[in-house]
Amino acid sequence: MKHLFARFATKISEWAGKPVIFILALTAVIIWAALGPFFDYSETWQLVINTGTTIITFLMVFVLQNAQTRDTRAIQAKLNEIILTSHAENRFIGIENLDEEELKRLDELVAKAAKGRGETEACRTTEDLKAMPSKKEEPRKRRASAKPAKQR
Repeated sequence: MKHLFARFATKISEWAGKPVIFILALTAVIIWAALGPFFDYSETWQLVINTGTTIITFLMVFVLQNAQTRDTRAIQAKLNEIILTSHAENRFIGIENLDEEELKRLDELVAKAAKGRGETEACRTTEDLKAMPSKKEEPRKRRASAKPAKQR
């Protein structure tokens, strides 16, 4: 059932994002507005558009949220793989689970690093810096890549 809903949510979100669907929705609203004088702008006339848009919006929230959550998880996994196979700090893996204050603090540290203080010093907390030996004492270790070396 999970996979069925995931496929359904993906297809609906792809379908809903097409320009032709927007044009169809716009056409429906224009037709509804044009019928206003014919129905004397009655409460029933208003109820038709209100009910229709509410039902569609309510259902689309769940479908689009499902598709967006899966996309976010896939992007997060890709970014984690890039971190693991690069010179980036492994401590950035899993930061999406930090609370708001911790994320703000990390964002400030990364902004300092971007201004030229040096990535490794700016991205460490003061506790991390106190506990670590200096760079001259211990060279940085890089995680070995999972890919086999090319043979000639």
